[in-house]
Amino acid sequence: MTISVSNPAALPDAIGQSAVSDWLLVDQDRIQAFADATGDHQWIHLDVERAAAGPFGSTIAHGYLTLSLIPHLSGGLIDIGNVAMAVNYGLDRVRFLQPVKAGSRVRARVEIVSAEESKQGWRVGSKTTIEIDGEDTPALVAETIALYVAG
Repeated sequence: MTISVSNPAALPDAIGQSAVSDWLLVDQDRIQAFADATGDHQWIHLDVERAAAGPFGSTIAHGYLTLSLIPHLSGGLIDIGNVAMAVNYGLDRVRFLQPVKAGSRVRARVEIVSAEESKQGWRVGSKTTIEIDGEDTPALVAETIALYVAG
């Protein structure tokens, strides 16, 4: 499912629309690569044996790893015609609600909640929820902002 509008000026009409991404596996290799990239080598993320006896029963993804998957998961969910460039503009609020265990699948549910024109282009606010396959509680909920520049 994709949210489609013909041009940036039509974005206000898309407020309230939502789309859902495909599932993505968050495996131990991805968690290790993130740990190496960020220098966060805490045992709960990397020590499989110790984490198995820990509070979650397995290693878990870094919260910031889960957050960093938003561009990948949400890419292509919003299709806007006549756009030269789209960039991440920021976050207003992020809440980590449940850890993502290694081997879990996640997906993004994106709902457009605001759209306003600025000198730079159109700022679009979205409520982005990262869901975990088989879990009722999502991994995180973030209020994201993207900037779309007309082409």
